[in-house]
Amino acid sequence: MITIWGMQDSGNCYKPRLLMALTGRPFRHRGISTLDGSTRTEAWLAKNPAGQAPLLELEDGRLLPESNAILCFLGEGTAFVPGDPFERATMLRWMFFEQNAHEVTVAVRRSLHVYPHRRAAASEERLRLTLEGGRAALAVMERHLAAQAFFGGERPSLADIALYPYTSSAHEGGFDLGPLPAVRSWLARIEALPGYQPKSWRPQD
Repeated sequence: MITIWGMQDSGNCYKPRLLMALTGRPFRHRGISTLDGSTRTEAWLAKNPAGQAPLLELEDGRLLPESNAILCFLGEGTAFVPGDPFERATMLRWMFFEQNAHEVTVAVRRSLHVYPHRRAAASEERLRLTLEGGRAALAVMERHLAAQAFFGGERPSLADIALYPYTSSAHEGGFDLGPLPAVRSWLARIEALPGYQPKSWRPQD
């Protein structure tokens, strides 16, 4: 059985757990955290020299870091990866957007608010920039979702799974989703998918 190493509260670590829940595939979950120093141990750095989570460990011992790379591997052959090349490229476009515009603003601002060890880095300027950038990223999502139900078209794709975790917790970073009805409706559609599980979920060992 495959193992997903991750931090329970992390949106990036939630992504592969959510995909596995939606596809009904069994896996083991093992906890690792940036908060207690466990991602800086020699044992962990031997698995992932970048010292990050999540990390996918296959039955044969192969290891794959980076949340969106893990999604692409686990999503292969599922309904969450479009068969049409253009639709698949569109899915990847939104996954790149998630990492380059959304995660670096919405997720980073949340972490500056939520994690005590990050608050020292929460300068007034950084909070202002992440708020502005996050609002801009959410506005891009709102415009898209006003015309389409999901980020891969009319069916959910890996792009939706990538964007869901930190959008659903954006309020923890001080973002108001009230003026974004299309985003709020999209969040509800994700939460209504068969097999959906919240971030707090992990499989029984």
